Amino acid sequence: MYIIIMLISAIFVNNILLAQFLGICPFMGVSNKISTASGMGVAVVFVITLATIVTTVVQKYILIPLDITFLQTISFILIIAALVQMVEIILKKMSPALYQALGIYLPLITTNCAVLGIAILVTQEKEINLINSTLFAMFSAMGFALAIIIFAGIREQMDLVDVPKGVKGIPIAMITAGILAMAFMGFANLV
Repeated sequence: MYIIIMLISAIFVNNILLAQFLGICPFMGVSNKISTASGMGVAVVFVITLATIVTTVVQKYILIPLDITFLQTISFILIIAALVQMVEIILKKMSPALYQALGIYLPLITTNCAVLGIAILVTQEKEINLINSTLFAMFSAMGFALAIIIFAGIREQMDLVDVPKGVKGIPIAMITAGILAMAFMGFANLV
């Protein structure tokens, strides 16, 4: 039951993009096409899940025992950068088309505050174990992926309709993101 509540909470109620506003740069930049948004979503799910596992282990077994928790942010950034480099190399070999489509946004996962934010949020919880923190990170990343894919679908549809000249582009995208955030808030009473 706890895992189901965590799933609903992380994906819908406390969505990392729409409720906590972490990771807005790729949300606005990569959400023009569903295929690109899906690729970014999968990459972010992989990086966030793996980064949470590694950063939790580093926090618990290196930073805390050595009493150097003041190095948390810099060490987490280095870990995330290394993981993103690994994902970039894998994508370049396995899916060159997706690698090209993601372009500059793939290295931007390194500076995506959603990745760092989740890693820090998880390590702040004292009672949470590695399995639960990994699940929370994965569910939060799935919420990121869901939001960016839905938003990309809406933006693709908006390209087909006549949008008033004053709100074309980023303004209508921001209005749409706000409406999408309100729709996700409707799930608040589930948990």
